[in-house]
Amino acid sequence: MDKFEIKKEKIQTLYETKFLKMYDIQYKEGKHYYNATRRNVEDIVAVKSCEEFQNMLPDAVTIAVVVRLPEKEPSLLLSYEYRYPVSQFLLSPVAGLIDEEDRLESNPLISAARREIKEECGLTVKDTDKIYVINPCAFSSPGMTDESNAFLCAEITVDNLSELNQNGAVGGEVFDGFELIGIEEAKELFFKGRDKNGNFFSLATWAVLGFFMGFER
Repeated sequence: MDKFEIKKEKIQTLYETKFLKMYDIQYKEGKHYYNATRRNVEDIVAVKSCEEFQNMLPDAVTIAVVVRLPEKEPSLLLSYEYRYPVSQFLLSPVAGLIDEEDRLESNPLISAARREIKEECGLTVKDTDKIYVINPCAFSSPGMTDESNAFLCAEITVDNLSELNQNGAVGGEVFDGFELIGIEEAKELFFKGRDKNGNFFSLATWAVLGFFMGFER
């Protein structure tokens, strides 16, 4: 089936702020669809060619941070981050938007991931550590937004957890501690869908837990 052709001149801006915009996408005469996005109108995914779509950068990165401590099994590092739309601290992976400075780097995803890990965990990804892409671009909820995340893994070896901190929070970010999750606990969380407090968590957390369940030790 041929896809609908979305034309820039048929897109109407309904709401616009620095971090969020709402567009009315008229996909045929008299037919409207609405897109919540972080992008300016010339960069929304709906107007990209097939080639542009297949080579686009996502909006953000989400990172499975795997901590290796001496003589211990690898652990997945998660945190409790306050999420305003649900007014709760949710069990969350390290994540953040790709900055303009990252886009100038040879590998924007790796650049953004390194920076977010430092900001949210206090940890520096060393040359001897591993950091790699798991999924280059996954859409959050394409029925209402074109927002997308790349998923990465960072395997970080540390002697102890003394460097671990959340002092690098920026803007409206608010954190409330860490959780170091082993393989068996990851499985329990993945299938239960609730954290130790009985609260739900995001699809990104669920995806990172799923990745870690199959992690090669």
